Amino acid sequence: MTATDPALTALAQGWCALSLLHGKIEAHIERALQAHGLSAREYSLLDVLSRQHDGDGGHLQMKQVADAVVLSQSATTRLVTRLEDRGLLERYLCPTDRRGIYTNVTEAGLKLLNEARPTNDAALREALDEAAQNPDLAQLVRVVETLKAPVPT
Repeated sequence: MTATDPALTALAQGWCALSLLHGKIEAHIERALQAHGLSAREYSLLDVLSRQHDGDGGHLQMKQVADAVVLSQSATTRLVTRLEDRGLLERYLCPTDRRGIYTNVTEAGLKLLNEARPTNDAALREALDEAAQNPDLAQLVRVVETLKAPVPT
C-alpha cells in the first residue's frame, strides 16, 4: 500500500505520508552523521540537552530527556549511558531532591555537537528537498518547514 492507495482512509493516508517522510529524513541524517561517529538519536539527545533552559546550566531530569527525544525511559537511559561512556554527557543527583537525576552535555559533547550541527542541518535540508519532489510528500514538507519545535517541559 502507498500513501495514495484508495483503500486507505484520508487519515491513514496522512499517517502513511508522515511515516514515509520521517523515515526518509531520519535515514538521510543517520548516514550523514556517521562521519561524526553519531547516530541520529545521539545527535538529537545532545542537541536537546544543549538547548535546555531549566535553571543554572539548564539541566534536565531523565524523564524530561526521554520525553524530549521521544524514547522510553529505559531506551533513554541506555542512550545516555553510551554517551556518558564516551565522555559526551554526565549525570548527577539533583542538589535539592536526591531522587532526581539530571543529565548535562560535557564540553566534549558540545564540541562534537557543534562540529556535527552543519552536517545535520545540511542533511535535513537535502532530505526535505528530495521529499518535496514526491507529489505525495510535497504538501507535508511545506507544513514541516513552517513548524517550530515545542520547548520541553
